[in-house]
Amino acid sequence: MRKQHDKQFKEDAVKYYIDHKDLALTGCSKNLGIGGSTLSKWLKEANEKNGIQVRGSGNYGSDEQKEISLLKRELRDTKDALDILKKAISILGN
Repeated sequence: MRKQHDKQFKEDAVKYYIDHKDLALTGCSKNLGIGGSTLSKWLKEANEKNGIQVRGSGNYGSDEQKEISLLKRELRDTKDALDILKKAISILGN
């Protein structure tokens, strides 16, 4: 099992928050299984160290990159929905 406070998990958590800002800090931290203050601290560290480079919304190098980004987001959201449905089926099936 992955240690939750390793560098890669921190980076992934910050990227998850950036990609899912609509969930807010509370929703993202809950989905990640960490405290909101922990995620907030990691976001602050990432901003201070400038360790995670993320383009702002709408700043894509080309239309292809924009489409790829949108398709990746759509795929990720679909996978999340599928996971939720699988959990619901297993709960209701018992």
